[in-house]
Amino acid sequence: MTAETRGLTFLRWAFAMLALMGCTLIFQAASAAEAKIKRIEPLIGEGHLTMDLDVNLKLSPIVIDAAERGVPLYFTLDVKITAPRWWWWDRQIVETLLTRRLSYNTLTQQWRVATGDLFLPVGSLQEGVAVLEKVRGWPVAPLDRFEPNTQYEGAVRIRLDTSHLARPLQLDARNRGAWSLTSPWTPFDFSVRKGEATQ
Repeated sequence: MTAETRGLTFLRWAFAMLALMGCTLIFQAASAAEAKIKRIEPLIGEGHLTMDLDVNLKLSPIVIDAAERGVPLYFTLDVKITAPRWWWWDRQIVETLLTRRLSYNTLTQQWRVATGDLFLPVGSLQEGVAVLEKVRGWPVAPLDRFEPNTQYEGAVRIRLDTSHLARPLQLDARNRGAWSLTSPWTPFDFSVRKGEATQ
């Protein structure tokens, strides 16, 4: 084996090791992130189906670093509700979402959690995540969409919604597993008793 051949072999080996180390770091960053729906409580009242949810969110170090540098993070809750039909595919009754934003103003050094135009100041990133982990009284659908005494099935998930990021960050997020944060769809069921749908 000539010196040139040995040099090429070493370079190939070095590039392979660097690629492997890069993949390992990306995997570790991604595996540190986790999203999970812990509790779902459908509630009937005031003419609406509302939902209380408890969520577990664990952000990756890359996402935390971005947030602390002032990049707003958007978290979207998706819910789907269907009515089972034995003779055909399930009939979809509801498909809706709720997006909330966690942001840090580097000038004022203030954290905020916002839903639409409403915002809540919080003291830290951890407090902001704690607010995001609890959803109370989310109006999902009017009760007139549901038949009394019928069993409905639904599923909920939460995800870090990278579609709201600035375009350069969107392109970067597609290539970095650390930005991939989506919970599994978590099922639930409920029914509306006769009389509740007309309240």
